[in-house]
Amino acid sequence: MDELINLVENTKSYVVSYANSSLTILFWKIGNKVLNSTLQNSRAEYGKQIVATVSRQLESKFGRNYEEKNLRRMIQFAQQFSDFEKVVTLSRQLSWSHFLSLIPIKSVDSRTFYAIQSIENGYSVRELRKQIAKKSFERSNNADLQLTKTSNQYKGIFKDPYLLDFLELKDGYLEYDLEKAILKELEHFILELGNGFSFIERQKRMIIDGEDFYLDLLFYHRRLKRLVAIELKIGKFKAQHKGQMELYLKWLDKYEKEEDEEPPIGLILCAEASKEQIELLQMHKDGIMVAEYWTELPPKKVLEDKLHQSLMEARERIKRKEIRNKTT
Repeated sequence: MDELINLVENTKSYVVSYANSSLTILFWKIGNKVLNSTLQNSRAEYGKQIVATVSRQLESKFGRNYEEKNLRRMIQFAQQFSDFEKVVTLSRQLSWSHFLSLIPIKSVDSRTFYAIQSIENGYSVRELRKQIAKKSFERSNNADLQLTKTSNQYKGIFKDPYLLDFLELKDGYLEYDLEKAILKELEHFILELGNGFSFIERQKRMIIDGEDFYLDLLFYHRRLKRLVAIELKIGKFKAQHKGQMELYLKWLDKYEKEEDEEPPIGLILCAEASKEQIELLQMHKDGIMVAEYWTELPPKKVLEDKLHQSLMEARERIKRKEIRNKTT
């Protein structure tokens, strides 16, 4: 009986998936047809009239799915996703509602990022919209720019900043409160870290020369095949934080790393990153990433300005580093 139930349920899922894919492909074909056959070389005002006319005819025959605003979305869909083969592939795993969230994104790289993230992480439409609103692509790009060619394998794994707005912490909170809040909302935090992270332990105890040391959070990343040590710091990044993380990573490499694993890497989360110190210390060479955490999401314009500034600074640092390498 269980096999029969599974057979029926799997078939139902396939039918729903196939129907959704077919509908998405239909909408793309309609949008592409109107765009290339009807609107090609048309004046703006005349084009608007054509869309309205086509919409009325389709709506009268097939229903509200083809009202003017939806037809315009189909046209935008064909414009933004011009490669039909990619649309076919994506439509097997993303719903039309997912595409509606992706269509307004202007950057091809950004759209591709969110589409892939949605598939790999199984994002609902609501979660996809949340990730777009939180600028997940820009933050991942910002973090990647901190990493040089020596650590390209980490690309897309970390973010900067980490938006811990779900913590709802008041000003003046203690580091213990932050750790406690992160544990309380652990699923959210793992999602914020990205696909592939598995939680191992909080306050990992290490005994070195008879003295106890405690690592805030220890994760494992399946794709990297590495332990990931995470330290949370109140205030700005300080140079001594690097030494502490290096000690933890060497201990983990000696006592916790399995034979088939790569050396552990570290993530230091600070309330404020000291960019010049991080550059001078060349953190990436020791497998250490530094990122900021924010305890609330700022207004969209402020977030965009902060990310833009961070990206410009990161690119400038990389250019300076490349110039120094060429001259030495």
